[in-house]
Amino acid sequence: MEKDGCSRDIEGCEDGLEVPFLDDYSSKMDVDSDDHNDKGSVFMVVLSTCVAVCGSFEFGSCVGYSAPTQSAIRTELDLSVAQFSMFGSIITIGAMIGAVASGRISDLVGRKWAMRLSAVICIHGWLAIYYSMGSWSLDAGRFFTGFGIGIFSYVVPVFIAEIAPKNLRGGLTTINQLMIVCGSSVAYLLGAVMTSRYLALIGIIPCLFLLVGLFFIPESPRWLAKVGREKDFDAALRKLRGEDADVIKEAAEIQAYVKSVQSLPKARILDLFGTKYIRSLFIGVGMMVFQQASGINGIGFYASDTFSAVGLSNGNTGTIAYAIVQVPITLVGAMLMDRTGRRPLLLVQRQEHLLAAL
Repeated sequence: MEKDGCSRDIEGCEDGLEVPFLDDYSSKMDVDSDDHNDKGSVFMVVLSTCVAVCGSFEFGSCVGYSAPTQSAIRTELDLSVAQFSMFGSIITIGAMIGAVASGRISDLVGRKWAMRLSAVICIHGWLAIYYSMGSWSLDAGRFFTGFGIGIFSYVVPVFIAEIAPKNLRGGLTTINQLMIVCGSSVAYLLGAVMTSRYLALIGIIPCLFLLVGLFFIPESPRWLAKVGREKDFDAALRKLRGEDADVIKEAAEIQAYVKSVQSLPKARILDLFGTKYIRSLFIGVGMMVFQQASGINGIGFYASDTFSAVGLSNGNTGTIAYAIVQVPITLVGAMLMDRTGRRPLLLVQRQEHLLAAL
């Protein structure tokens, strides 16, 4: 589940694919030149990114919640192994549904309102977990948090890519994955020292920061241009680039790009399986399938019991070590990604997965 979202590779997948199908989302955003950004202020871009990645942090918090709380929840609510396994894994079902719906939602109401909706859904999920007296309410809460983070998985990286100038886009979008890892690590660490119900309340905090922060940042200019809100589009772009920045050329290029995309013919999902795209499709989807098939979610959801099962006297000790390792490794990967390229890092990652499995 720790991913940036397929949505950055396939724009418009929520209401019919647009040609070209598999262009890198970031390359689509690169119509603006560096000239627009030299004179502008980056403060609002950084602030907007910080607000948006509260959703990424929430993603990690939701994923990491079940690992340190397994023993406490099973004891308090008298759950069987099967019942807790359902609680731990039902988040993936909610996330799949949320991810499928996220594109249509964000295109309909905008990136900011999509994040608001996701935050509210996650808050209701956490409250259901906090007040739960049995497996049904526990599972319902976990499902809702999954639905919420499914929306976050799409809208957060898309929002960041759409507001960031070209020279900052790569670094800012990397923060999305870093904050997912930070969120899960914090959940592991706090879960070792506080009760499961209090940890559920802690999970609400990133959502509250997000809801408040959204009042102080602009909507995505590209979405505003797409829906024809010209005045709001101009105001949002000026707020992001600075009042003194020259945004005329960038605004014209964004509008030209939006019009060109809207003029492209619609296509069906099945067209992805045509000869032209089938190789790229299988490579991209295959990497995600094999990542998930490696068992990463099973380890993440049930880390405490996993470490206890292999002989550690205290499963939380292993969970804490797991949490501590995640963040620096993610930072190293982020720093090396643009220097070494994606393929070498993927090859190293697969070898590490193999060794870890052995």
